[in-house]
Amino acid sequence: MEKNNIQNIYEKKIKLYQKYNKFYYENNKPKVPDSEYDKLKKEILNIETNYKVILSKLSPSKSVGFKPSKNFKKSLHKVPMLSLGNAFNEEDLISFEKKIINYLSMSKNFKINYSAEPKIDGISASLTFKKGKFYKGLSRGDGKEGEDITENLATINDIPKYISSKDFPEEIDIRGEVFIQNNDFENLKEKFANPRNAASGSLRQKNPEDTKKIPLKFIAYTFGYEKGLEVNNQYDFIKKLSEWGFKTNPLNKLISGIKNLIKNYHEIEKKRTNLEFDIDGIVYKVNDFSLQKRLGNVANAPRWAIAHKFSSNKAISKILDIEIQVGRTGALTPVAKIKPINIGGVVVSNATLHNEDEINRKDIRIGDTAVIERAGDVIPHILSIDSKKRPKESKKFLFPTKCPSCGSETVKEFNILTKKTDAVRRCSSEGYYCEKISIEKLKHFVSKEAFNIDGLGKKIVENFWKLKLIKYPQDIFNLDFSKIENLEGWGKLSVQNLKYSIEQKKNISLERFIYSLGIRHIGLENAKLLSKHFVSFSKFKNLSKQIDYEDMLNIDGIGETQVSSIKSFFLNMDNKKVINALGNVLLIKDAVQNSDDGLLKNKTFLVTGKLNVISRAEVKSMIEENSGKTISSVSKKLNFLIVGEKPTKKKVDYAKQLKIKIIDQAEFLKMLNKTS
Repeated sequence: MEKNNIQNIYEKKIKLYQKYNKFYYENNKPKVPDSEYDKLKKEILNIETNYKVILSKLSPSKSVGFKPSKNFKKSLHKVPMLSLGNAFNEEDLISFEKKIINYLSMSKNFKINYSAEPKIDGISASLTFKKGKFYKGLSRGDGKEGEDITENLATINDIPKYISSKDFPEEIDIRGEVFIQNNDFENLKEKFANPRNAASGSLRQKNPEDTKKIPLKFIAYTFGYEKGLEVNNQYDFIKKLSEWGFKTNPLNKLISGIKNLIKNYHEIEKKRTNLEFDIDGIVYKVNDFSLQKRLGNVANAPRWAIAHKFSSNKAISKILDIEIQVGRTGALTPVAKIKPINIGGVVVSNATLHNEDEINRKDIRIGDTAVIERAGDVIPHILSIDSKKRPKESKKFLFPTKCPSCGSETVKEFNILTKKTDAVRRCSSEGYYCEKISIEKLKHFVSKEAFNIDGLGKKIVENFWKLKLIKYPQDIFNLDFSKIENLEGWGKLSVQNLKYSIEQKKNISLERFIYSLGIRHIGLENAKLLSKHFVSFSKFKNLSKQIDYEDMLNIDGIGETQVSSIKSFFLNMDNKKVINALGNVLLIKDAVQNSDDGLLKNKTFLVTGKLNVISRAEVKSMIEENSGKTISSVSKKLNFLIVGEKPTKKKVDYAKQLKIKIIDQAEFLKMLNKTS
């Protein structure tokens, strides 16, 4: 990939990272879940490690948090408040410990004791004490400079104002987390999205008397600058914090061995939903202060500590109702309507129940008390239910055998490939007979990967359907704009913009047109394969003979499932009318044929594992643009197996057995005269 392209990708990710930071640290309104934020951070660090880019001063490797607010005076931290590296699994922890042992030049059997401390999801603060007296309190800010919020912090009862213990240091910055307990948050949830936002917003109030009204708590866990501290390790320091009058986390433990860390991690994760405060992981710190000093820091994070993030967020709520949604392909998806609950900064009121089998297996019923899980960007789902709390009048949920939209029979199809009946129940109607299917098809038709019509989003499609302005895709290109202009929220300018957007999209490639039709099992990649096979719209729309369908089976990447789905689509008269009508109003461009004499002529490729800053779809395009071919499995037809991060071992072993050349990303790019 070209250097300029990498730099552009890098800078875009930095910009997005700063945007997320602003929402999280300054606005107190996280834009995305922690998992997505952590993923972006990891992508930036990977680019910096693997490519020669001009490093941004805003990179997570150089900065922490976000610049302090203008509402408070700024003050420098004597010792910077660093961020922590993240671990997500056992492999990450093994790697973390291995790096420590290598850095210290110790033997593999060297035993490291860790202070394992559950990470409270609150607001970091640094409290300076001089001669036992609370002198100043700062927020994290950007790690180097924080906001002086002394007066607001002084309202928190958990923070001692004077410590008379003889062994208390002459001067020390006690660091910890300001938070609100979940039961206290119940009275504040109308004003704030989650407990963390409530804590942050309360600390940033200009009037300390307003802060005083909020039940803020403080848990201490470390120190920054110190003068006169007589403690040799983290675990003993935490004991001292308790003796000095600070609250500490009751779940802190001293542990050695990765297996024991993992065991403790799972035990804490089980207790998570019953805790009085939100935690989002466990921080592991090398216990010995002398080892911490030797290990030091890398960029803006210590070498001696890491945060082991929880894989998901969970909460308990009540199932108020179960609704059945009908999708574009007729799939009936059950959705639990739950009592709104905050999970990881997002208020959740719906949870997917997946399918009929899932409801029966877990015996999920209306009125049940359930554990809701939300992992990263995955749609919240019901993890389990508590049958002991089930109402006496509870009845088993019966899945509909008739489509709730059109009344057609619902069916579970037999899968030829798996030799099993599908778990998903579907509406049996084809074409545009079912209202819900039709609306979803129209939404798909205007979606980003299909026609991508600006100003015609999902809500507008639904509204236009209700007003009978559209029923079929071709109606979009024959809209009555005079009627739209008189609708609430519309005016001359917005109507002109919509009209212009629609006109612009009358010219479309064959592959995007095929994808826009919403044929079941035909995604964007399959649509590309079909467009190259048919080349022209006329050949595609006249598809009808058995020989045409059999011929499609010769397309690498198209199987019996796809062919059967295309055949069903063309057997429906409504679908054929839609295609013909669209053909009359659109200019559908023929598929572009790749050169026959490119750099990869007569060569076949297969990718296994994750590549750096480049998707499989992009690699596939690069191969095809250079006259090469991609195939779907390792066989004697394969010339090159491109191996990325965490490849499928089976594919690699079989390729070695067949003596197929195995290459990495850099070698592949060299074949195209490109560098990574």
